[in-house]
Amino acid sequence: MADTLTPRYKLMLLYDLIPGDSEEYYQFIMSELTPALQQQGLHLFQVFHTVWGSCPVRQAEFVAEDLNTVEQFLRTETWLQLEAKLRQHSTNYSRKVVRFRPGFQL
Repeated sequence: MADTLTPRYKLMLLYDLIPGDSEEYYQFIMSELTPALQQQGLHLFQVFHTVWGSCPVRQAEFVAEDLNTVEQFLRTETWLQLEAKLRQHSTNYSRKVVRFRPGFQL
């Protein structure tokens, strides 16, 4: 039987992509960032790419069942290294943790 996830919190990563860096960015996201977060109980939920408006171009959301999972991971050296690397591939970076709500959240 497959495990089920009841999302209660979102880790939201908001940023603009650096032009011309897409191949290295996607390699990092798919082979490093996403697997590391999933290993710690934060699962990729959805990714938005904005083409209009004043908000960041990219919004990646990872969900967890409890706030403690998110808070503990954000204090690890692994996260600090991943976040530093994400900043190398982006500008206008910010992150926040919110209570889960389906659909688009700011």
